Parts: sequence; C-alpha cells; structure tokens
Amino acid sequence: MIKRMGLLKRKPEFTPEQFRKHWLEIHGPLGQNVPGVRRYVQHHVVGETRHPDLPPAAQSYDGIVELWFDDEDAMKKALATPEAKAMFADGTLFIESVTSYIVESEVLVHE
Repeated sequence: MIKRMGLLKRKPEFTPEQFRKHWLEIHGPLGQNVPGVRRYVQHHVVGETRHPDLPPAAQSYDGIVELWFDDEDAMKKALATPEAKAMFADGTLFIESVTSYIVESEVLVHE
C-alpha cells in the first residue's frame, strides 16, 4: 500500500467552516467515486501546536488528505480517470494550494 498525502490551504474567501463543509459534503463524495482508491481520509485542522525548540513552519494548513492505493501504478491509473479529474477540478474552487507527497508508512505503535 502507498498513500498520497496532501497539505491543503483554503482560498482566503472561504472561512474555515465553509472550507470544511465544501471539502466534506461536495469534494468528499467526488473522492469516494475515484476507482482504485482503497481508503480516503480527510483530516480537518482544528488547532496547532508548536515544537518548543523549533521555529514554526512558513505557513499553516487547513487540512491534510490521505488517499490510499495498492501501489504506484494503481495510483497513476486512478488519478488519470474522469472521476479524479472531476475531483481535481472541484478542488480549484476552494483550495488555494496543495502540496502532495507519496508516502509509505511505518507503524510504530499499535493500540
């Protein structure tokens, strides 16, 4: 499994509440329809904390998204579909910027 994780910043004309509502109620179903996505998780930022010994990041984010795929090839195929294109088009309506990363996770603590 691989994940495509993105750090999202809302457009300034959207309040945090409007951003969350659009992302969850309009954008979310579009992401659910993308074939090949194994898991889709939205993380809505509700606060920030700082490391006591490090400077703050250059910018804050309003959300973090996780899209899970079987492998990189499956991800490329999924993100080339019409459903993914519709999801990306909707994103331009309320997201100012997104920085995405392809990650592999190492779970260090299990409950």
